[in-house]
Amino acid sequence: MQEKYLTIKNQVEKTIVIERSKFICKIKSVDTEEQAKEFVNEIKALHPFATHNCYAYHISTPELKQKFSDDGEPQGTAGLPMLEALKNKGLTNVCAVVTRYFGGIKLGAGGLVRAYSSSVSETITSDNIIAYEKCLILSFSVEYDGYSKILSIAQDSNVSIVKTEFNDKIDIKVAISKPFYNKFVEILADVFKGKISHEVLGEDFFSVGEKN
Repeated sequence: MQEKYLTIKNQVEKTIVIERSKFICKIKSVDTEEQAKEFVNEIKALHPFATHNCYAYHISTPELKQKFSDDGEPQGTAGLPMLEALKNKGLTNVCAVVTRYFGGIKLGAGGLVRAYSSSVSETITSDNIIAYEKCLILSFSVEYDGYSKILSIAQDSNVSIVKTEFNDKIDIKVAISKPFYNKFVEILADVFKGKISHEVLGEDFFSVGEKN
């Protein structure tokens, strides 16, 4: 079972021009095939008069889903190169759409493959790639005077606060990198002198390295 994957943080867009044809690439992180299809339809609605709206998506969690479309370009020259470009970057749970406005000069099969592939690969930048890993989701409650201690513990890159509710006590939900779980429990017991208990709610993918 997959424990980690890479995707993109934010939706990105880049336009390149090749032989007067304009290629507009938009890439978005998606969690389901339905979200990918919605994104494709959204782009098609934005560019109803484009010559082509080609797409590719690759989703591996919770199950493998991948699909691509040449949208009228010669078979194998658009969607598949786009999909391979996503995979070559090591990305999953992501959808790419490349809108082409034909500029009057034919690129040939090889030229189209290079254009669609590079359109995707050039849109993806290393600073917009984020890692998700299977984490344990824990919940616990602390008194208000203990909140600052939790924030201090959460500065560790293996912990991220998922949700905080301010009630009679502060109810907190955190995501913990699995290898760090035992250490985290030890830290809680030490900081709060054993006067705190927690509940493991389950597992989910989370970017514990991202701090808000």
